[in-house]
Amino acid sequence: MKLKEICAQVPVIPVLVIKHAIIARPLAEALVEGGLHVLEVTLRTPAALEVISAMSEVPGSIVGAGTVLTPADVRAVKDAGARFAVSPGATDSLLAAAQEANLPLLPGAATVSEVMKLMALGYDMLKFFPAEAAGGIKMLKSIHGPLPDVRFCPTGGISADTFGNYLALPNVLCVGGSWITPDDKLQANDWAGIRDIARQTVETAARF
Repeated sequence: MKLKEICAQVPVIPVLVIKHAIIARPLAEALVEGGLHVLEVTLRTPAALEVISAMSEVPGSIVGAGTVLTPADVRAVKDAGARFAVSPGATDSLLAAAQEANLPLLPGAATVSEVMKLMALGYDMLKFFPAEAAGGIKMLKSIHGPLPDVRFCPTGGISADTFGNYLALPNVLCVGGSWITPDDKLQANDWAGIRDIARQTVETAARF
């Protein structure tokens, strides 16, 4: 699938920083059951690749890797079973590696020039990062005027209280958020609680 097709399946992509692979499968099962089956596992912990592998085995899941920065990262996450990659930005070497590996990439952009450069390379689905710090909703509205054909997944500083306002924008397909899996519920192995947050999120998104 293309990145736009993946992003269009859910209103929110949970951004996951998982320290222990043992919780990977029950966490993914809870999120899938809650209606958020597209998952981003960030490469911010030593367990990340193992987590990607375990979550990829959960029926119905589409697991990607976040914080992919280098060609080596691309190869590693592809081998681990990731079906897409997400990066906070974009470099020539990263774009080339993703293309060579045939791994759909969601590259990050925060300025109009960055968006235009990626569009010129054929990208029509981008990560807007860091969303709140880079101007948030006002910035995305401004970009839509001259560049109406590109779509975004804003990530960074978005919360349960604000994500709906992003989804209401015509150039936003989904958002990335870490609030779906709060630390207290992860530490308590409260999979039912996380499932309920996912369900509530899907229900809220339907109003926008």
